[in-house]
Amino acid sequence: MEWLSDPAVWISLATLTTLEIVLGVDNLVFIAILANRLPEAQRARARQMGLGVALATRLLLLFTLTWVIGLTEPIFSVMGRGISWRDVILIAGGLFLLAKSTHEIHGSLEGDEAEHDATRATAGFAAVVLQIGIIDIVFSLDSVITAVGMVDELWIMITAVVLAMVIMLVASAPLAEFVERHPTVKMLALSFLLLIGMSLIADGLGFHIPKGYLYGAMAFSVLVEVLNLLARRKSKSPVKLRTPTPP
Repeated sequence: MEWLSDPAVWISLATLTTLEIVLGVDNLVFIAILANRLPEAQRARARQMGLGVALATRLLLLFTLTWVIGLTEPIFSVMGRGISWRDVILIAGGLFLLAKSTHEIHGSLEGDEAEHDATRATAGFAAVVLQIGIIDIVFSLDSVITAVGMVDELWIMITAVVLAMVIMLVASAPLAEFVERHPTVKMLALSFLLLIGMSLIADGLGFHIPKGYLYGAMAFSVLVEVLNLLARRKSKSPVKLRTPTPP
């Protein structure tokens, strides 16, 4: 129990948990957008299953660290640069995000809404969970490799991942409701996923783009949109007329 009094352990745990939450923001936004296409009664279950799959994928990868580390070894080369399985997965995941985000943007602009009859709803739920599971693998791989590079103790990695997932699970419903209420925020989120898709492809090709740049640009856009929402709310608020005072 000496670790309880070791500040380095707590600092490592707090740092890694924060990093896991930051790295999971893209996953959380993707889950929120996909789940909002389902009937309202199924959305919460889809978000919970999506985050559950993400947690299971991360834990499975953590328990197979030797295999995960092996994914960074080159398997073939293109123009003198070694390509590993990690690169292949990142490029495939980036292409998937680009295609899915573009499809969602097109659907939002053209007004193509899915019909929610019983048969279509069941198929839609299965399709949403499948898509969440696919992208979970990409985000989980990036998250686990980052964790392996930061700390050596497996239990710290597992604790950080579980804590981050609990926080994301609590935040998933408010985030999904906020995105659903504000179409412009949804468009920003989809644009953010396009950026993430491009960064995954670039990373897989050997051009690393610091995510701080992407998150900084997105945070600035969200701040501007929040100011727009506040301005619109203020303009819609009823104007109180002053009652003239008798002379």
